[in-house]
Amino acid sequence: MTIVGVRFKNAGRIYYFDPAGLELSQDTAVIVETIRGAEYGIVALANREVNSSSLHQPIRKVLRVATPADEAQEESNRQREIEARDICIEKIKEHKLDMHLVDVELTFDLSKVIFYFTADGRVDFRELVKDLASTFRMRIELKQIGVRDEAKSLSGIGICGRSICCATFLDEFQPVSIKMAKDQGLSLNPTKISGLCGRLMCCLKYEESTYNELNKGMPGVGDLVRTPDGDGDVLNVNVLRQTAKVAVKKKANDDPSAAIYTVDQIEILERRPQCDRGCKCGSCKGRH
Repeated sequence: MTIVGVRFKNAGRIYYFDPAGLELSQDTAVIVETIRGAEYGIVALANREVNSSSLHQPIRKVLRVATPADEAQEESNRQREIEARDICIEKIKEHKLDMHLVDVELTFDLSKVIFYFTADGRVDFRELVKDLASTFRMRIELKQIGVRDEAKSLSGIGICGRSICCATFLDEFQPVSIKMAKDQGLSLNPTKISGLCGRLMCCLKYEESTYNELNKGMPGVGDLVRTPDGDGDVLNVNVLRQTAKVAVKKKANDDPSAAIYTVDQIEILERRPQCDRGCKCGSCKGRH
């Protein structure tokens, strides 16, 4: 089956359509059939053959390549979205609702306007919807989104100095956990591993598989290991360099001396439990 991939927003999710006999190259503007009616989108993936069983059915069709009139309509819609945003903000203030308007989207055929907002809890916006419907004379939809979606919509500059990933190329959010930061030896200070959205940075996911592979043969902090100079406790590890700093007691009456060994020079004798609660439980024996 021949399909093309179409995006409706920058860094948005790619949706698949039947090109209906059209040869479409990347970055071509098209009008496609969706459940919301005709929509304007940009081809992200040119014509390609795929196994139909791998696609979610039904696959809707590309109606046509966008004409100059379609381009003008799309530009007019973007301008009307700006006006609708200003009006909605005023209406929210009038109704004294505890919600923050993030984005406005008009369907291509002007049959519906969608308002995206964030709020700490549930919001009773029924009166607001009635007010907006009487103002715009079209179907109104208010959709509550999360802080990640808000950051994706508003964009911004991350701590790396570049535009945030979700607003530039990530089409879907991947689950991110604090374990990824631990495995990568990063500071667990929330201000250092959180993005503009206040959630864990998406980029923690990028190197997860590499660190998982490198960590397989590595000892943990506090583990008892055997080195060429004797047995000792691991003080810290460098996963990327594949080395560990070990406190080795060469003789019974000697004080432990620290030295760095490669993972090939180390034999793990005993895995010791790690404590995540600042040594309050006692199981870590003060190794943190």
